[in-house]
Amino acid sequence: QVQLVESGGGLVQAGGSLRLSCAASGRTFFSTYNMGWFRQAPGKEREFVAAIGRSVITTLYADSVKGRFTVSRDNAKNTVYLQMNSLKPEDTAVYYCAADTTGAITTAYYEYDYWGQGTQVTVSS
Repeated sequence: QVQLVESGGGLVQAGGSLRLSCAASGRTFFSTYNMGWFRQAPGKEREFVAAIGRSVITTLYADSVKGRFTVSRDNAKNTVYLQMNSLKPEDTAVYYCAADTTGAITTAYYEYDYWGQGTQVTVSS
């Protein structure tokens, strides 16, 4: 089993920044996983935010965050990060990290095998 724990969420004003972290533990081969970030706002569907491939070279972003968010990983620390800049009130949501242990990097949530418990991000206007 793989455990994922997110941290770094909080309350920030519009235009501000936050850096989310997601640490993997347990029976993990972290460097072989594609890692993704998703978010879910109240009353809305879970949506893809960003992903980074096992090779580190490949990244994917939702159009709504492109140019503002950056996903990265440190395989030595079994950790993936999401740097969020120029935050907007519409970025308010619970943010989840997820691990995809097989296949190619993807935006599809159903391809991800393990999920963290989520961390709340609230952006005030």
